Amino acid sequence: MTQNAIEIENLRKTYRGSRTQESKEALKGIDLTIPAGSIFGLLGPNGAGKSTLINILAGLVIKSAGTVRIWGFDQDRNPRQSRRAIGVMPQELNLDAFFTPRASLNVQAGLYGIARKDRKTDEILEMIGLTDKADAYARSLSGGMRRRLLLGKALVHSPQVLVLDEPTAGVDIELRQMLWANIRKLNAEEGTTIILTTHYLEEAEEMCDDIAIIDNGTVTVRDTTPNLLSRLDSKTLVVTPARSAQLPELPAYIAGSIRTDGSLAFTYRQSEASPEDILDALRAAGIAIADVTTEQPHLEDVFLSLTGSRAIQT
Repeated sequence: MTQNAIEIENLRKTYRGSRTQESKEALKGIDLTIPAGSIFGLLGPNGAGKSTLINILAGLVIKSAGTVRIWGFDQDRNPRQSRRAIGVMPQELNLDAFFTPRASLNVQAGLYGIARKDRKTDEILEMIGLTDKADAYARSLSGGMRRRLLLGKALVHSPQVLVLDEPTAGVDIELRQMLWANIRKLNAEEGTTIILTTHYLEEAEEMCDDIAIIDNGTVTVRDTTPNLLSRLDSKTLVVTPARSAQLPELPAYIAGSIRTDGSLAFTYRQSEASPEDILDALRAAGIAIADVTTEQPHLEDVFLSLTGSRAIQT
Protein backbone atom coordinates (compact mmCIF):
# COMPACT_ATOMS: atom_id res chain seq x y z
CA MET A 1 0.00 0.00 0.00
CA THR A 2 1.42 3.35 -1.07
CA GLN A 3 1.74 6.13 1.50
CA ASN A 4 -0.14 8.64 -0.66
CA ALA A 5 -3.11 7.79 -2.84
CA ILE A 6 -2.70 10.96 -4.93
CA GLU A 7 0.42 13.03 -5.52
CA ILE A 8 0.09 16.21 -7.60
CA GLU A 9 2.99 18.50 -8.42
CA ASN A 10 2.81 21.86 -10.22
CA LEU A 11 -0.37 20.86 -12.04
CA ARG A 12 -1.47 23.42 -14.62
CA LYS A 13 -4.30 23.56 -17.09
CA THR A 14 -4.98 26.31 -19.61
CA TYR A 15 -8.01 26.13 -21.86
CA ARG A 16 -7.30 27.59 -25.27
CA GLY A 17 -9.23 30.64 -26.29
CA SER A 18 -11.14 31.39 -29.46
CA ARG A 19 -11.82 34.41 -31.59
CA THR A 20 -14.36 35.65 -29.08
CA GLN A 21 -12.88 34.35 -25.82
CA GLU A 22 -9.45 34.63 -24.24
CA SER A 23 -7.60 31.57 -23.02
CA LYS A 24 -8.35 30.63 -19.40
CA GLU A 25 -5.82 29.31 -16.89
CA ALA A 26 -7.98 27.00 -14.76
CA LEU A 27 -5.17 25.51 -12.65
CA LYS A 28 -2.14 27.58 -11.70
CA GLY A 29 0.40 25.16 -10.27
CA ILE A 30 -1.48 22.85 -7.89
CA ASP A 31 0.61 20.93 -5.35
CA LEU A 32 -1.42 18.42 -3.37
CA THR A 33 -1.00 15.05 -1.66
CA ILE A 34 -3.87 12.89 -0.46
CA PRO A 35 -2.96 10.19 2.09
CA ALA A 36 -3.92 6.61 1.31
CA GLY A 37 -6.89 5.36 3.32
CA SER A 38 -8.22 8.84 4.12
CA ILE A 39 -11.54 10.52 3.43
CA PHE A 40 -10.46 13.76 1.79
CA GLY A 41 -12.61 16.80 1.08
CA LEU A 42 -11.97 18.87 -2.04
CA LEU A 43 -13.91 22.13 -1.84
CA GLY A 44 -14.04 25.28 -3.90
CA PRO A 45 -16.30 28.09 -5.11
CA ASN A 46 -17.65 28.38 -8.63
CA GLY A 47 -14.89 28.53 -11.23
CA ALA A 48 -12.18 27.61 -8.73
CA GLY A 49 -10.76 24.76 -10.85
CA LYS A 50 -12.10 21.88 -8.79
CA SER A 51 -13.95 20.20 -11.66
CA THR A 52 -10.92 20.55 -13.92
CA LEU A 53 -8.75 18.85 -11.31
CA ILE A 54 -11.22 15.96 -10.93
CA ASN A 55 -11.45 15.50 -14.70
CA ILE A 56 -7.66 15.39 -14.98
CA LEU A 57 -7.53 12.70 -12.29
CA ALA A 58 -10.21 10.75 -14.18
CA GLY A 59 -8.27 11.03 -17.44
CA LEU A 60 -11.01 13.08 -19.11
CA VAL A 61 -9.00 16.30 -19.44
CA ILE A 62 -5.38 16.55 -20.59
CA LYS A 63 -3.23 18.66 -18.30
CA SER A 64 -1.05 21.46 -19.65
CA ALA A 65 1.86 20.79 -17.30
CA GLY A 66 2.77 19.07 -14.06
CA THR A 67 2.84 15.57 -12.63
CA VAL A 68 -0.04 13.40 -11.39
CA ARG A 69 0.51 10.07 -9.65
CA ILE A 70 -2.44 7.88 -8.65
CA TRP A 71 -1.64 5.05 -6.26
CA GLY A 72 2.01 5.47 -7.19
CA PHE A 73 1.43 5.29 -10.96
CA ASP A 74 2.49 8.27 -13.04
CA GLN A 75 -0.36 9.32 -15.35
CA ASP A 76 2.03 9.90 -18.25
CA ARG A 77 4.22 6.83 -17.85
CA ASN A 78 1.56 4.36 -16.65
CA PRO A 79 -1.78 5.69 -17.90
CA ARG A 80 -3.59 2.33 -17.80
CA GLN A 81 -2.54 1.49 -14.25
CA SER A 82 -3.31 4.98 -12.96
CA ARG A 83 -6.82 4.91 -14.46
CA ARG A 84 -7.50 1.46 -13.09
CA ALA A 85 -6.58 2.69 -9.60
CA ILE A 86 -9.32 5.33 -9.57
CA GLY A 87 -13.11 5.26 -9.82
CA VAL A 88 -15.23 8.36 -10.33
CA MET A 89 -18.88 8.85 -9.42
CA PRO A 90 -19.79 11.88 -11.55
CA GLN A 91 -22.31 14.53 -10.66
CA GLU A 92 -24.13 14.17 -13.98
CA LEU A 93 -26.54 11.26 -14.47
CA ASN A 94 -24.83 9.82 -17.55
CA LEU A 95 -26.58 6.44 -17.86
CA ASP A 96 -27.81 4.53 -20.90
CA ALA A 97 -31.60 4.57 -20.56
CA PHE A 98 -31.97 1.15 -22.23
CA PHE A 99 -29.44 -0.69 -20.05
CA THR A 100 -30.47 -2.45 -16.86
CA PRO A 101 -28.38 -1.93 -13.72
CA ARG A 102 -26.98 -5.45 -14.13
CA ALA A 103 -26.03 -4.80 -17.74
CA SER A 104 -24.54 -1.39 -16.90
CA LEU A 105 -22.26 -2.90 -14.26
CA ASN A 106 -21.22 -5.80 -16.50
CA VAL A 107 -20.43 -3.51 -19.43
CA GLN A 108 -18.42 -1.21 -17.16
CA ALA A 109 -16.51 -4.19 -15.77
CA GLY A 110 -15.82 -5.39 -19.31
CA LEU A 111 -14.34 -2.01 -20.21
CA TYR A 112 -11.81 -2.56 -17.42
CA GLY A 113 -11.03 -6.04 -18.71
CA ILE A 114 -12.49 -7.86 -15.72
CA ALA A 115 -13.30 -11.50 -16.51
CA ARG A 116 -16.90 -12.61 -15.96
CA LYS A 117 -15.90 -14.97 -13.16
CA ASP A 118 -14.20 -12.11 -11.29
CA ARG A 119 -17.02 -9.58 -11.52
CA LYS A 120 -18.82 -8.49 -8.35
CA THR A 121 -22.05 -7.44 -10.03
CA ASP A 122 -24.47 -9.07 -7.58
CA GLU A 123 -22.43 -7.95 -4.58
CA ILE A 124 -22.41 -4.34 -5.80
CA LEU A 125 -26.13 -4.41 -6.62
CA GLU A 126 -26.85 -5.52 -3.06
CA MET A 127 -24.58 -2.88 -1.59
CA ILE A 128 -26.26 -0.04 -3.50
CA GLY A 129 -29.75 -1.40 -2.82
CA LEU A 130 -30.68 -2.21 -6.42
CA THR A 131 -30.98 -6.00 -6.30
CA ASP A 132 -34.76 -5.83 -6.85
CA LYS A 133 -34.21 -3.45 -9.79
CA ALA A 134 -31.30 -5.35 -11.32
CA ASP A 135 -33.15 -6.16 -14.53
CA ALA A 136 -35.25 -3.01 -14.91
CA TYR A 137 -34.34 -0.47 -17.57
CA ALA A 138 -32.39 2.49 -16.20
CA ARG A 139 -35.00 4.86 -17.63
CA SER A 140 -37.52 3.43 -15.13
CA LEU A 141 -35.33 4.14 -12.11
CA SER A 142 -35.89 7.12 -9.84
CA GLY A 143 -33.28 9.86 -9.64
CA GLY A 144 -31.96 8.47 -6.37
CA MET A 145 -31.66 4.95 -7.80
CA ARG A 146 -29.77 6.28 -10.82
CA ARG A 147 -27.34 8.01 -8.50
CA ARG A 148 -26.79 4.74 -6.65
CA LEU A 149 -26.08 3.05 -9.97
CA LEU A 150 -23.42 5.66 -10.71
CA LEU A 151 -21.71 4.66 -7.47
CA GLY A 152 -21.93 1.00 -8.46
CA LYS A 153 -20.32 1.70 -11.85
CA ALA A 154 -17.44 3.49 -10.14
CA LEU A 155 -16.80 0.41 -7.98
CA VAL A 156 -16.83 -2.41 -10.56
CA HIS A 157 -13.03 -2.56 -10.81
CA SER A 158 -12.44 -2.27 -7.03
CA PRO A 159 -10.47 1.00 -7.28
CA GLN A 160 -8.08 2.01 -4.52
CA VAL A 161 -9.25 5.63 -4.93
CA LEU A 162 -12.92 6.65 -5.22
CA VAL A 163 -13.92 10.18 -6.25
CA LEU A 164 -17.44 11.29 -5.31
CA ASP A 165 -18.43 14.45 -7.20
CA GLU A 166 -21.42 16.00 -5.41
CA PRO A 167 -22.81 12.53 -4.57
CA THR A 168 -25.80 13.74 -2.53
CA ALA A 169 -26.95 16.61 -4.75
CA GLY A 170 -30.73 16.47 -4.95
CA VAL A 171 -31.17 13.21 -3.04
CA ASP A 172 -33.39 12.49 -0.05
CA ILE A 173 -32.22 11.93 3.52
CA GLU A 174 -32.63 8.14 3.39
CA LEU A 175 -30.44 7.80 0.31
CA ARG A 176 -27.89 10.19 1.76
CA GLN A 177 -27.59 8.11 4.92
CA MET A 178 -27.29 4.88 2.93
CA LEU A 179 -24.60 6.39 0.73
CA TRP A 180 -22.51 7.58 3.67
CA ALA A 181 -22.88 4.21 5.42
CA ASN A 182 -21.52 2.47 2.31
CA ILE A 183 -18.69 4.97 1.95
CA ARG A 184 -17.62 4.55 5.56
CA LYS A 185 -17.72 0.77 5.10
CA LEU A 186 -15.55 0.93 1.97
CA ASN A 187 -13.08 3.15 3.75
CA ALA A 188 -12.96 1.12 6.98
CA GLU A 189 -13.06 -2.43 5.58
CA GLU A 190 -11.43 -2.10 2.15
CA GLY A 191 -9.11 0.81 2.91
CA THR A 192 -10.48 2.72 -0.08
CA THR A 193 -9.33 6.32 -0.27
CA ILE A 194 -12.34 8.61 -0.68
CA ILE A 195 -12.15 12.04 -2.36
CA LEU A 196 -15.33 13.98 -1.73
CA THR A 197 -16.56 17.17 -3.33
CA THR A 198 -19.77 18.61 -1.95
CA HIS A 199 -21.59 21.89 -1.49
CA TYR A 200 -23.06 20.52 1.75
CA LEU A 201 -20.28 21.71 4.02
CA GLU A 202 -21.72 19.96 7.07
CA GLU A 203 -21.12 16.66 5.23
CA ALA A 204 -17.48 17.50 4.58
CA GLU A 205 -17.06 18.58 8.19
CA GLU A 206 -18.52 15.31 9.47
CA MET A 207 -16.95 12.90 6.98
CA CYS A 208 -13.50 14.20 6.05
CA ASP A 209 -10.17 13.64 7.79
CA ASP A 210 -8.45 16.29 5.67
CA ILE A 211 -9.72 19.11 3.48
CA ALA A 212 -8.25 21.22 0.69
CA ILE A 213 -9.93 24.42 -0.49
CA ILE A 214 -9.18 25.43 -4.08
CA ASP A 215 -9.79 29.01 -5.16
CA ASN A 216 -8.83 30.74 -8.40
CA GLY A 217 -6.84 27.75 -9.62
CA THR A 218 -4.65 27.37 -6.53
CA VAL A 219 -4.83 25.53 -3.22
CA THR A 220 -5.78 28.19 -0.68
CA VAL A 221 -5.46 25.90 2.31
CA ARG A 222 -4.95 22.21 3.02
CA ASP A 223 -5.15 20.86 6.55
CA THR A 224 -6.89 18.41 8.83
CA THR A 225 -10.53 19.21 9.51
CA PRO A 226 -9.96 19.94 13.23
CA ASN A 227 -7.07 22.28 12.40
CA LEU A 228 -9.16 24.14 9.85
CA LEU A 229 -11.96 24.65 12.35
CA SER A 230 -9.50 25.92 14.94
CA ARG A 231 -8.25 28.62 12.54
CA LEU A 232 -11.17 30.84 13.40
CA ASP A 233 -10.66 32.64 16.67
CA SER A 234 -14.36 33.49 17.03
CA LYS A 235 -16.82 31.72 19.29
CA THR A 236 -20.46 32.34 20.17
CA LEU A 237 -21.97 32.31 23.66
CA VAL A 238 -25.76 31.85 23.66
CA VAL A 239 -27.58 32.91 26.81
CA THR A 240 -31.22 32.12 27.55
CA PRO A 241 -32.46 34.78 30.00
CA ALA A 242 -34.92 33.84 32.71
CA ARG A 243 -37.14 36.70 31.51
CA SER A 244 -37.29 38.74 28.32
CA ALA A 245 -34.20 40.96 28.21
CA GLN A 246 -32.38 43.48 26.04
CA LEU A 247 -28.69 43.41 25.18
CA PRO A 248 -26.45 44.88 27.88
CA GLU A 249 -23.77 47.42 27.06
CA LEU A 250 -20.77 45.55 25.68
CA PRO A 251 -17.23 46.35 24.50
CA ALA A 252 -16.89 46.91 20.75
CA TYR A 253 -15.08 43.58 20.26
CA ILE A 254 -18.14 41.60 21.40
CA ALA A 255 -21.00 41.44 18.87
CA GLY A 256 -24.39 40.86 20.48
CA SER A 257 -27.74 39.99 18.91
CA ILE A 258 -31.21 38.89 20.01
CA ARG A 259 -32.44 35.73 18.31
CA THR A 260 -36.04 34.98 17.36
CA ASP A 261 -36.46 32.69 20.37
CA GLY A 262 -35.46 35.52 22.74
CA SER A 263 -31.99 34.15 23.50
CA LEU A 264 -29.00 36.50 23.51
CA ALA A 265 -26.08 35.56 21.25
CA PHE A 266 -22.61 37.02 21.79
CA THR A 267 -19.86 36.45 19.23
CA TYR A 268 -16.33 37.25 20.34
CA ARG A 269 -12.70 36.50 19.62
CA GLN A 270 -11.23 34.16 22.18
CA SER A 271 -7.98 36.12 22.06
CA GLU A 272 -9.81 39.30 23.15
CA ALA A 273 -12.57 38.19 25.51
CA SER A 274 -13.83 35.30 27.59
CA PRO A 275 -17.30 33.96 28.46
CA GLU A 276 -16.82 35.38 31.95
CA ASP A 277 -16.58 38.92 30.53
CA ILE A 278 -20.00 38.49 28.92
CA LEU A 279 -21.55 36.91 31.99
CA ASP A 280 -20.22 39.73 34.15
CA ALA A 281 -21.88 42.28 31.80
CA LEU A 282 -25.18 40.39 32.04
CA ARG A 283 -25.04 40.26 35.84
CA ALA A 284 -24.19 43.97 36.00
CA ALA A 285 -27.28 44.67 33.85
CA GLY A 286 -29.42 42.63 36.25
CA ILE A 287 -30.25 39.93 33.70
CA ALA A 288 -31.08 36.57 35.28
CA ILE A 289 -29.67 33.61 33.33
CA ALA A 290 -31.68 30.41 32.74
CA ASP A 291 -29.24 28.59 30.47
CA VAL A 292 -25.89 29.04 28.71
CA THR A 293 -24.51 27.21 25.66
CA THR A 294 -21.57 27.77 23.31
CA GLU A 295 -21.34 27.41 19.53
CA GLN A 296 -18.09 26.52 17.81
CA PRO A 297 -17.19 27.73 14.30
CA HIS A 298 -18.29 25.49 11.44
CA LEU A 299 -16.53 24.63 8.21
CA GLU A 300 -18.81 27.07 6.38
CA ASP A 301 -17.37 29.91 8.46
CA VAL A 302 -13.82 28.85 7.55
CA PHE A 303 -14.75 28.50 3.88
CA LEU A 304 -16.30 31.96 3.72
CA SER A 305 -13.39 33.54 5.56
CA LEU A 306 -10.99 32.13 2.96
CA THR A 307 -13.00 32.57 -0.23
CA GLY A 308 -15.47 35.38 0.52
CA SER A 309 -19.20 35.09 -0.04
CA ARG A 310 -19.12 33.21 -3.35
CA ALA A 311 -21.11 29.99 -3.60
CA ILE A 312 -19.54 26.56 -3.61
CA GLN A 313 -19.25 24.74 -6.93
CA THR A 314 -22.39 22.68 -7.56
